[in-house]
Amino acid sequence: MVFRIVKQYERLAKFRFGTFIGMKGPGIVIVLPVMHSAVRVDLREIFFDVPPQRNITRDNAGVDVDFVVYMRVEDPVMTVLEVQDFLGAARQLATTTLRAVIGDLMLDDVLSRRDDINVAMQIKLDAVTNRWGVKVTAVEIREIEPPPAIQEAMTRQMSAERTRRAQITESEGLRDAQINVAEGDRQSAVLRAEGHKQSEILRAEGQRQSQILEAEGFAQALASINEVAQTADPNTMGLQYLETMAKLGEGDSTKWIIPMELASVARSIGDRLGGLGGGNGRGGASA
Repeated sequence: MVFRIVKQYERLAKFRFGTFIGMKGPGIVIVLPVMHSAVRVDLREIFFDVPPQRNITRDNAGVDVDFVVYMRVEDPVMTVLEVQDFLGAARQLATTTLRAVIGDLMLDDVLSRRDDINVAMQIKLDAVTNRWGVKVTAVEIREIEPPPAIQEAMTRQMSAERTRRAQITESEGLRDAQINVAEGDRQSAVLRAEGHKQSEILRAEGQRQSQILEAEGFAQALASINEVAQTADPNTMGLQYLETMAKLGEGDSTKWIIPMELASVARSIGDRLGGLGGGNGRGGASA
């Protein structure tokens, strides 16, 4: 074919009698038979996957890892002149690089640091493929499968961890519930004490008011009695004293303590009665 059609995402490495004369395209490129030869290069990003490979970790545990490598041709001249089959070379390089990266890590790190492994793989691969004019854009591990015994141990560990978390959650819930109950009891006791205090205050205030009112009533009664006593007739008071002495005489007591006022009142009453009796005698005598 004399005319070659080169697409937008392709380049054509053209040789004249085996000597490289440049990259051609896109568009129509004339390639004369016998004189010219050409190698087509795809500039689009390509990928290849590596099937599961058995790798040994630093603690001598075997794991099967499969992953995908993404790359793109950045310098088609170097891709044609520096390597025969860059895709096959990159596949073999990825396999050996993965074994080197996994061999530097413990099993737990391999299972938990997948992103770090991806980055390490990309850096190591790109350092080599850069000589071929190829850029490694990404490395993605699809699956890491440990041996069955390790998987069983991991399952037991996960079950124990879930049990531990459940127990912690349950204990925290019980603790919170007890705290809430204790807080409720404390607030209830505070409220009861506050209510009791207020009740005692009100009771004491009521008693004080009652005593004040009772004292005021007693004072008013004394004032009324005193006011009436000021206007009472002395004979009336004397009769009251005599009535009191009569009541005392009705009792079983043999000793009396008589106030001096009572004796003076009795003397006054006797004098009055004596005066009344003498008047009557004199009147009779004169009669």
